[in-house]
Formats: sequence, structure tokens, C-alpha cells
Amino acid sequence: MPNRINFVELPAAATAPQKRFYAAAFGFEMTDFGPSYACTLSGDVDLGIQADATEATRAPLPVIQVDSLEAAEAAVRAAGGRITRAAFSFPGGRRFHFADPAGNELAAMQPD
Repeated sequence: MPNRINFVELPAAATAPQKRFYAAAFGFEMTDFGPSYACTLSGDVDLGIQADATEATRAPLPVIQVDSLEAAEAAVRAAGGRITRAAFSFPGGRRFHFADPAGNELAAMQPD
């Protein structure tokens, strides 16, 4: 599969108000993954809500799906990107965060 943006994660103070908003405004159904995280599971471009202040980014976080996390990390570094969070596991795969040359934070993820 070619690399593609498959997820956008939004920081929030709490998941419940965000879930209510996106359900009322757009009909989104969200699944809880613990008390501070919820996301859609459409299989297309999904939306995540991160309410853990220690985990949340300062701005929306686009996530790019890749075939190989290690190859993506090497490519990001070679292209002038900076790793902002080392690779870690989460339900559904592994990912790392990086900053592009303009300072925008994104993530690359490899699904399980």
C-alpha cells in the first residue's frame, strides 16, 4: 500500500465533550481506548481525540501510514526531519513522531 495520511489526532481536555460534538455535528461514532483516548474506526482517514495532557501534541497531529516504520524513520532523518518522539507501540501498531523542516509535527505509523 502506498504511504498515505490515515489518521488525524486532536488534543483535547476531555474526550466526552469532543465525542458529543463530533457525533452531533457529523454523526461520527467513536470507540474509547481508555479514559483519555477515543477515535473513529472507519478504516479510511480516522479521527482520534487525545485527552492525556502528557501524550497530547500542541496542534492536530496528521499520521502517515507506512509499510516499514524503520525505513520511514531513516527517510525522515535523511530528508532533514527531526524525530520528536521515538517509536512506540499502541493498540493497532507502532508509530513515531517527527518535525518537518518547517517545524510541523506529524507521525508515521505501521499497523500490526
